[in-house]
Parts: sequence; C-alpha cells; structure tokens
Amino acid sequence: MKHLLLAAAALIAAPLSAETIAITGGKLAIGDGSQPIESGTVVIANGRIVAAGAGVAVPAGVRVIDARGKWVSPGIIAGVSTLGILDGYGMPETNDASAPKSPFSAAIDIAPAIDASGQRIAIERSAGVTRAFVIPSAENTMFAGQGAVIDLGADLDPVTRARAFQYVELGEDATDHSGGSRPAAHVLLRTALAAAGNPAGASFADKSSLITRQDAEALGPVVRGQMPLLVHVERVADIKATLALKADFPRLKLVLVGATEGWRVAGDIAAAHVPVIAAGLVDLPEKFETLSATQSNIGRLSRAGVMVALSNADISEGPYESYLAQYAGNLVALTKIPGAQGLDWGAAFATITSKPAAAIGMDGEIGSLRPGRRADVVIWDGDPLELASAPTAIFIDGVAQPMTSRQTRLRDRYLDPGEKNLPKAYEH
Repeated sequence: MKHLLLAAAALIAAPLSAETIAITGGKLAIGDGSQPIESGTVVIANGRIVAAGAGVAVPAGVRVIDARGKWVSPGIIAGVSTLGILDGYGMPETNDASAPKSPFSAAIDIAPAIDASGQRIAIERSAGVTRAFVIPSAENTMFAGQGAVIDLGADLDPVTRARAFQYVELGEDATDHSGGSRPAAHVLLRTALAAAGNPAGASFADKSSLITRQDAEALGPVVRGQMPLLVHVERVADIKATLALKADFPRLKLVLVGATEGWRVAGDIAAAHVPVIAAGLVDLPEKFETLSATQSNIGRLSRAGVMVALSNADISEGPYESYLAQYAGNLVALTKIPGAQGLDWGAAFATITSKPAAAIGMDGEIGSLRPGRRADVVIWDGDPLELASAPTAIFIDGVAQPMTSRQTRLRDRYLDPGEKNLPKAYEH
C-alpha cells in the first residue's frame, strides 16, 4: 500500500511534459541485497523510480518497454574512479587527478574539472555504469582533496554532488607525501583534523607546514561529520589506527577504502560501524601491506557485519569500471569453492549498486530501484554478473542514453574490410 501511495504521489507531482515509462516482464534486480524477481515491473516518472517489483500496476497511457527474456537492474556505481578527470595515460594534458605543484591539498575540489565529454565516460556507460565516485590522487600531502559523485549521462551536467567526501591516503602510498613514514603520516592526519576543528586558532605561519589554512577549513565539514572521510588503508595496523581516530574525533564519518587485510580485524570494523569500499579480488601479496590478501576478504567482512561495497581499487587503473560486474560475479562463484567465503547473488550485486551509495550516505538517492531513487536503470540481455551479458538499454535520471562509444564506432567502422568511405590511407 505504501508503494502504491508513493506511486500516486510521484505521478501527480510530475510535470505534464515528464515522460512516464513502465518496463515490464523482465527478471528484476532491485539492487538492495534482495534476490531477483521474476516478471517484475519498474515504473519511472519525472526521472525517479515510482515503483518496482512483482505485481506493480502499469499506469494508463504510459510508454511500455517489454523486457521479457531480459534482466532489469539499477545501474552500476563505480566506487573508486578517475572518470572525468583522467581521459588517457601518457597524456598529462588530460590528467586533472593530481596537483603536484599546488600549495593546496584537502582544499582541492575536483568538481569544476569534471569533463562530461571524455571518451571513457561513454565507454563505461555503454557497459552499464551509471554513476561514479570520482577520487583525486594525493600528491603534496596525504590529503588528495574533495571528490565528487557524478552520473555518466550524455549531457554536460555530470555532477550529482560536489564535495561529496574527502579522500586520504594512509599507508605505503602516503609515506612519501607525509614525512617519509607511517608515524609521520598519522601525526599529520591528527594534526590536520585538530586544526580543522579550530582553524582560526591554528598557526600556519611556518612555510614548511604540510597543510594551509584553506586545507584546514576544507576539513571542517569532515570533523563535524558533515562530509565522509574516505581513507585508503590496507594493512591491519593502519586500519586499527584509522578506527582509533573516532575516539578523538567522534563525529567522523569514516569509510575505509581498499582494506585488503580488513578480514583480520572484521569484528573491530563492524563494532565501529565503519563501511568499507574494498578491492574486488586482491589475493596476492603484491606489497608488504597486503601480505594477508585473500579473495575471501569481502565475504568475511560481510559475515562479520561490515557493510562492504566493491571497487577496483588496488586492482587496475584506467577504464575498467565495467569490470565491477565480473568482480561481483566472482564473489558468487566463491560460495561454491570449499573454504572460500563469497556472497549470494543479491548481496554480491548490492556491492556494486546500493552499498557504495550507502557508504557515503547517498543510498536514499541512488543505487537501487526502490521508490524515490533516481531512475538509473539498465536492461540487460542476460544476468548482469555473467561475462557474456551486455546492456540493451540504459536510462540515467529516467533519460534514455546512447549505447555507442568511441570503441563501438571504431568496431563498426573497421568490422567490414570491404570498400567504403574511408580516408585515403585505408583504400585498397
């Protein structure tokens, strides 16, 4: 009954020009951890989800999309990404992820630099990725700056939420930027957070100071609990030191990123009520801080009661956000391996939809097909977590998106080797 009332309210509130769409008959994944629903229906109005589930009534006069034989799901959320600020490696002109010559660190806001026309955005969108957490890279200090949540829609307004979180490197990747050691990094972090609590009373006269007054002021919302603090940590010692920050700064909304050794202190993370955006399937000790790497990390964290989202942090760089579906599918496969710990289908799919959104407090806005959420909907030709499956239609904020990218255009151009309208260099 509640869903029906919400549906009626949404339809009444929608402007007359807003298109209402009903997607019917598909195998429906809500994205909230529940299992897929056979023959489900999704109703979209005014760019929002009105209703989704079995037995949902289709409003009269709406456009109906028949999804029988297909899957319908929320779009994938890339929990760690450089989409929009890095469009190609080896081309520094396209790289706005880091600022090695800037006097600022935590104060850097990457939202104004997001390029909605980047080639990578179209490539990842065509694979079913509809939102991303865009994260800057740390350079001068452990503080990388203020990240943004973006959509991958084919328009020029990509930013869903600017200054959505502060990102910090703590561990091997931070030592070069924070005095050369972990103890120095921890001192900088605590000193900076303390200065953020009272920037007017802090001293920034020393030119050797590792943060500026502007950086301290930018950290103010973090210490007041108004902005999540995403901390990239891997080994147990760094995880425990990060959790201990809450004793001195109780309002912190901590989120651990990476956390390859998190399974070893899963109980501590759960007790602190700190979510984790974990690496997908890191299982090799590639660094000293990941000696306890295991593919069962996410499964064990989840079993301990930790809210875990999935990312490709520590796995690969570049335009690989679309691999997240494969990583989530592998978590399902782990449930069939003796001694391993994975997730069932619904829980695995939630790690790339609702769980990333919940980690930064946006699950009421994005990440699932529950009523009121932004209508980021993907229709697939098969199970989204199967390698052979691909999107057949994509909606972002209820707007149908193009299914093409530079890759598909190149494929189509050169798929047929026969004579065609090609540049002279390609004529036979």
